[in-house]
Amino acid sequence: MTSVLIVGAGPTGLTLACDLARRGVAVRIIEKSPEHPRSSRAKGPNPRSLEVLADLGVLAEVRAAGTDRLVMRKYRDGRPIADTDPYQGSAPTPDAPYDRGCLLPQWRLEQILRDRLAGYGVGVELGTELVGLTQDDAGVLATIADGRRIQASYLVGCDGGHSAVRKLLGVPFAGETYEEQVMVCGDVELDGLDRGVWHQWFDPDGAVMLCPIPGTRSGWWFQAGPERDDAGRPVAPSPEGFQRLFDRHARRPDLRLAGATLLSTYRVNVRVVDRYRVGRAFLAGDAAHVHAIAGGLGMNTGIQDAFNLGWKLGLVLTGRAGPGLLDSYQEERLPVAAWTLEVTSERLRAVLEAIREPGGGLDAAASPETTTLGLGYRWSSLSRGQDGTGGRLRAGDRAPDAPCREAATGAPTRLFELFAGPHFTLLGFGRGAAAALREAVAKHGDLLRAYAVDGGPVGLLDHQGHARSAYDTAGDALVLVRPDNHVALVAPADRPEAVLNYLDGLGN
Repeated sequence: MTSVLIVGAGPTGLTLACDLARRGVAVRIIEKSPEHPRSSRAKGPNPRSLEVLADLGVLAEVRAAGTDRLVMRKYRDGRPIADTDPYQGSAPTPDAPYDRGCLLPQWRLEQILRDRLAGYGVGVELGTELVGLTQDDAGVLATIADGRRIQASYLVGCDGGHSAVRKLLGVPFAGETYEEQVMVCGDVELDGLDRGVWHQWFDPDGAVMLCPIPGTRSGWWFQAGPERDDAGRPVAPSPEGFQRLFDRHARRPDLRLAGATLLSTYRVNVRVVDRYRVGRAFLAGDAAHVHAIAGGLGMNTGIQDAFNLGWKLGLVLTGRAGPGLLDSYQEERLPVAAWTLEVTSERLRAVLEAIREPGGGLDAAASPETTTLGLGYRWSSLSRGQDGTGGRLRAGDRAPDAPCREAATGAPTRLFELFAGPHFTLLGFGRGAAAALREAVAKHGDLLRAYAVDGGPVGLLDHQGHARSAYDTAGDALVLVRPDNHVALVAPADRPEAVLNYLDGLGN
């Protein structure tokens, strides 16, 4: 029997499938579309999602396929007014190696994740539509449109805003649709425009935005305020309509759009479920929350949903944690969804206000919040235990990175390299933590990896002091890091029982 059935093969479902497959979990992923969608849609992973993708081992492919440097050029009345880099002046830091996201079409990210998944012997099952769902204490029974049935221990709906899983579970999707906040979108081909720039024509009577699609010779994301009929109603998108909008705002009669595909009308929806779990079925990504696109948090929140859920399902299914651990998925991610709806609505308001003036543009959507590096779970039941250092880092916070050296060889390494993979990581700062590290490994060596930081010849050298600075540990201390790179526990070095009790009690 399948351990986990994932419904939906977008970035959320593929992230979850990769995370489970590398843990040895028997996973299947189904997709109702008969072929892999060639949709650009989301414009790429943000800094926190880049950390997730690095952990999954696909960061090099993602960065090679995308770009992290693109100027936003704002126009008024067809004339360029301002060039802006929203991340000008920012740079990677020892604790946060990615200061900006990566511009990448969604179809390319999905391709990279599918290739990674195939390396574990798992493929997406196309043309497989879920139409029925029942469950009991033993598992879930999914019915497919062609009459087949799939049994699984757990099911996760990653099937988007129109989620069949959510509807079959009877979970409400409360919120609002803002009918007047409308945009027409599509992918177009265009030659003769600078591809090193995200072009944004904002006029009092409308707007057109063209962003080059990385990895293509002449592909562009097209977004615009819609044409309207005599009654003021938005007109459905069409290639001819795209050209008329471009002509009106760009005022470049020498340029012609071609190959307009994936035409759609986008309306701002702000909706969220009231629960992420019904028995053995879970919701993730757009199936659980939709919101304004300002800030680019849609796909990223889904990727981070999946990364939160994956390690928990993995530990429960391999018998290393009790089933109660799965309750923490909703406990941690539902507040994040509520936060996301609030932040994206505020970022949209900021953009709409900015574009009223010449030189305003989509850079108004960028803020430190939209990196999601500051999100954590201090309120979670998994963030319990000792906080013996009194420092600024708390259980539940994102675990920082730091450059170190291997004590035995002097070879450079990073904390993120040590965190990567399906395990907890125990950092012992100072020589006083050595006994606690040995005790933890003796009891839970199959569940964690332990490293002494400046604690002896076997371990890590914090040669520049970045690890102590990031973890705010002046003296000897223990820091337990979860498999999703959030701090589980901060404790004094002489309290190994805090770590042992934490791991012993997972989900029990």
